[in-house]
Amino acid sequence: MRIEKAAIIGKGAVGLLYGSLIASNIGPDAVEFVMDDQRFRRHSDDKIRINGDPCEIRTVPASEAQPVDLLILAIKATGMETALRTMKSCVGPETRIISLLNGITSEERIAEVFGWDNLVLSVAQGMDAVYIGTEHTYTHPGQIRFGAASHTDEGVVDEIADFFARAGIDFVVEDDIRHRMWTKLMMNVGLNQTCMVYEGTYGTVTAEGEQNRSLVAAMRETMAVARAEGVELTEADLSQMVALTENPSIRTACRPWPRTESTNGRARWKNLPAPS
Repeated sequence: MRIEKAAIIGKGAVGLLYGSLIASNIGPDAVEFVMDDQRFRRHSDDKIRINGDPCEIRTVPASEAQPVDLLILAIKATGMETALRTMKSCVGPETRIISLLNGITSEERIAEVFGWDNLVLSVAQGMDAVYIGTEHTYTHPGQIRFGAASHTDEGVVDEIADFFARAGIDFVVEDDIRHRMWTKLMMNVGLNQTCMVYEGTYGTVTAEGEQNRSLVAAMRETMAVARAEGVELTEADLSQMVALTENPSIRTACRPWPRTESTNGRARWKNLPAPS
């Protein structure tokens, strides 16, 4: 099957980035955003700009959506239950599905509803997209790495790869995608937990000292969990992820973990996008 039309659930930094690439390289009719009806009513009048240009990608409410060839899930994990309900209107028997959520469990939850036949495993990395208010900016579109799950139908990976190539989306088809997903989780766990605990930045946790030692220790905890799940992360993987955290593109993007005070005086932290 040749994929001609994609729907994206999640009109945030990642969804807008990949939606804009599809629209620019294949055409605006090749992609649309789908929202649950309540969210659509709240955001139908938003005037979004992507790198300064108006976003002209169509957004449709779930009640009017039709099955598409490819469904791209680009939400936050907390929106999964709503997204699963929204997906039912645009997922048909032949709809291919790819999830760009951080972590290693979103595909399992999708498969519980839609099965594994048309679903691949994936991870998005390397993008620097920022979405504030109605302004979306990026300079590095990143890369999607994906591969077949144990029960993915033959040909699904190749069909998605063909669509990404036409859309100008950088991608790699992985022979062992679960290993790739766990290595990214290892880096995210190290960076984000350490930033939160020390109220630091990506710069402070990658500099030599206590914060960096805590970062490495958190990564080692992920290695132990991965091993229990049948994924062997090695010292070489750990060294590679530590080296990535020292990349200048991460350090120059540093900013303090946003901290606010709750009504009872205890500290709260707003969620930052996980590093890619």
